[in-house]
Amino acid sequence: MAQLNVQKVPTTEDRTLPIFSEFDRLADRIRLEAYNLFARRGDGESHALDDWLKAEREVCSPAAKLAERDGAFVLEVALPGFEPKEISVTATPREIMVKAKHEQTKGEEGAKLRWSEFRSDEVFRRIGMPTAADVSKITANLKNGLLEVVAPKAETAPQATIKVPVTARAGKTA
Repeated sequence: MAQLNVQKVPTTEDRTLPIFSEFDRLADRIRLEAYNLFARRGDGESHALDDWLKAEREVCSPAAKLAERDGAFVLEVALPGFEPKEISVTATPREIMVKAKHEQTKGEEGAKLRWSEFRSDEVFRRIGMPTAADVSKITANLKNGLLEVVAPKAETAPQATIKVPVTARAGKTA
């Protein structure tokens, strides 16, 4: 199992890393593809969510699963054929972003590619988490083409109890 480095962004407001603008451009591509799917279908039943999900799969997304276990979110992303050095993981308290890109095209030196069923040499996935995670404790490992990111939930501050003195109401006697 290969442990991967996770770029940890402590706040959701900090969007300075280049990965954020890459995902914004990717969202624009997905939005355009979803619109094109809608336009080809024409008027009728609304399939906006179906169109978006299909566009997302076609543009970039590897299969993924988010589970909640033992006080942590566990994200699994299928990345067969990618080496650990080709994968980057970026995490904020509310999202995990995965980018995998082959450094060079796989195949024989000097071979001319005739056809391929591989979808892409570059894949992206952004997963939002339902509650905040403790960014400082997030880890990522790759084993047999499956990336596992463990994001422990952020501890919530204990609820403060405020005691309110009970006083007699005016005009009432006991």
